Amino acid sequence: MPAAPTRQLGPPPTLAHHRRRGTVALIVTAMVAALLGLLPAAPAQAAPVLLSQGRTVTASSEENGGTAAANAVDGNAGTRWSSAFSDPQWIQVDLGASATVSQVVLAWEAAYAKGYRIELSGNGTDWTTAHSTTTGPGGTETLNVSGTARYVRMYGTARATQYGYSLWEFKIYGTTNGGGPEIPGGGDLGPNVLVFDPSTPDIQGKLDEIFRRQESAQFGADRYQLLFKPGTYNNINAQIGFYTSISGLGLNPDDTTFNGDVTVDAGWFDGNATQNFWRSAENLALNPVNGTNRWAVSQAAPFRRMHVKGGLNLAPSGYGWASGGYIADSKIDGTVGPYSQQQWYTRDSSVGGWTNGVWNMTFSGVQGAPATGFPNPPYTTLDTTPVSREKPFLYLDGGQYKVFAPAKRVNARGTSWGNGAPQGESIPLDRFYVVKPGATAATINAALDQGLHLLFTPGVYHVDRTINVNRANTIVLGLGLATIIPDNGVTAMKVADVDGVRLAGFLIDAGPVNSPTLLEIGPQGASADHAANPTTVQDVFIRIGGAGPGKATTSMVVNSDDTIIDHTWVWRADHGEGVGWETNRADYGVRVHGDDVLATGLFVEHFNKYDVEWYGERGRTIFFQNEKAYDAPNQAAIQNGATKGYAAYRVDDSVNTHEGWGMGSYCYYNVDPTIRQDHGFKAPVKPGVKFHSLLVVSLSGHGHYEHVINDTGSPTSGTSTVPSTVVNFP
Repeated sequence: MPAAPTRQLGPPPTLAHHRRRGTVALIVTAMVAALLGLLPAAPAQAAPVLLSQGRTVTASSEENGGTAAANAVDGNAGTRWSSAFSDPQWIQVDLGASATVSQVVLAWEAAYAKGYRIELSGNGTDWTTAHSTTTGPGGTETLNVSGTARYVRMYGTARATQYGYSLWEFKIYGTTNGGGPEIPGGGDLGPNVLVFDPSTPDIQGKLDEIFRRQESAQFGADRYQLLFKPGTYNNINAQIGFYTSISGLGLNPDDTTFNGDVTVDAGWFDGNATQNFWRSAENLALNPVNGTNRWAVSQAAPFRRMHVKGGLNLAPSGYGWASGGYIADSKIDGTVGPYSQQQWYTRDSSVGGWTNGVWNMTFSGVQGAPATGFPNPPYTTLDTTPVSREKPFLYLDGGQYKVFAPAKRVNARGTSWGNGAPQGESIPLDRFYVVKPGATAATINAALDQGLHLLFTPGVYHVDRTINVNRANTIVLGLGLATIIPDNGVTAMKVADVDGVRLAGFLIDAGPVNSPTLLEIGPQGASADHAANPTTVQDVFIRIGGAGPGKATTSMVVNSDDTIIDHTWVWRADHGEGVGWETNRADYGVRVHGDDVLATGLFVEHFNKYDVEWYGERGRTIFFQNEKAYDAPNQAAIQNGATKGYAAYRVDDSVNTHEGWGMGSYCYYNVDPTIRQDHGFKAPVKPGVKFHSLLVVSLSGHGHYEHVINDTGSPTSGTSTVPSTVVNFP
């Protein structure tokens, strides 16, 4: 073939506004959203979804190495496929399964097709024509088609220019429920959701009965959600055990008021609260009986959207050990007393005061928070939170269940609900597939393909294939710490590189067959801009071992840009069943490849190698809590080349901009206390890479750190658990 002419092409028409969209676009978006909010919700139906993104794609040719066929299905309007400069040419997408195809979108670059066919096939060999033209206009063409196919291709017969065929995006929409019956939305919430109103008899007796079952059931199978309709409840003491969530059903916390308490203590563990995990309180107002409510928890125990009309005590009775927690979108009228709490993170809230701290108390967007004084007192305070969006929650609108999805806030300070009606979207329950124990992954995926959101009721769900969240703005919400266990080494859940997905309130528990990953946010190479409408991961917890054998090479991978990780505990178990250096092997906790990812409340512990690795640009972490793996058998087991040990939090050398605040790593090498760890943190020394308020701690002298970050910071020593700190790095 003769040498092809060269060409220089500008960006697609939308690309100039693709990154960090402008004021006009935001105003238009807000006006449209406001108008849509006035319209009645459509009934649940099989809405078409994007099927092609990230799928396997082939083409008759490629112009050069930079215009691969995969670029046409990567969700990025700035990358393209282009063909050789001859006719005919084609590009073909394998949807992975038979689908009902309803729409095809062709986003042409300047080199477009004048003549082409859209063809469908069930086997990739025999083709039928769904659309044909000899007068293609170029630009972006939206074609309504009809047919069932696994393979879809654009077959170009006549070029409009001297160049080849060039597509920014080739999008295929439809449904993949295999032609089965439509899955209904809504329905009852199942047997382990208990709904109370003020007239319900013997509320206290029912609460006490569930607490007796759950108080010490750290690795049990029961799950409970306690829901309270708006109203006033007198003489209540709701003691909250494992896998128990308590919530009000009002749109605001003050709609549901307890003249009483929501209590977590540690009597079951001899006054030690360091294992008070996996429980939550949300959307209630409390008038504590003695003026102060006790919430003595450690990891994975969020306290969200609460109004405490008094004080809040974060320590167990007797002031035994406690190991950190999380408050968001809450108002505590009185003083918060952490007392024996080693670390804590509070976001976008209001407090009447804060009394003390042990090692690491971090605040962002908190009215009444103490000023930064790290390391003594151990406070790190940001005036606002850069970006936040509160967790979706179930509520009652009259007699109808809905899920409220709060709006995104920028530079937030204080609660989202304290000044009138909260901003956001209300979604009727009939637009959710209410997932109940026994549901299969196939049915769950069919519901997603149909256009439904997911509401997991309390229970344990084994999935034999990945749950694929491919539609923008999908909500996956768990009640009562609903737990997903992947079988046969599959990834439990994957999210496409689309806008606005919200994952909240569930636990992923690794299965006995090693999974390469447990949760993936965006496919490898994801690059779409989600700044206006990010994906959020909130109160999503991951566990490897403890409840039984479990293995996963990497727990969470974040590939999508602009993702917000808002409170997660990613834990390789150090106790329970199925625990041992190789028994519950898990090399990596969280790996971030996306740009502009923000973590607010990042708890990651005990991984065999790196707990957190960050490769994306402009990442930010506000509060990080870590313990290195207790059970390393010897120094050789954690040797990382010439480096002693793997850092708890590593920023890759390729990164130019990164920032972190209020971050701690602790070691407790109880198998071999002689182990030395070179540092807790590792990062490139560059002007744009900054850390504030770092600490490392040796717990009672079981192992030691040589430095805090890189070669900076004093070593830990002795058995007194005195932190070694670095106020600012570099």
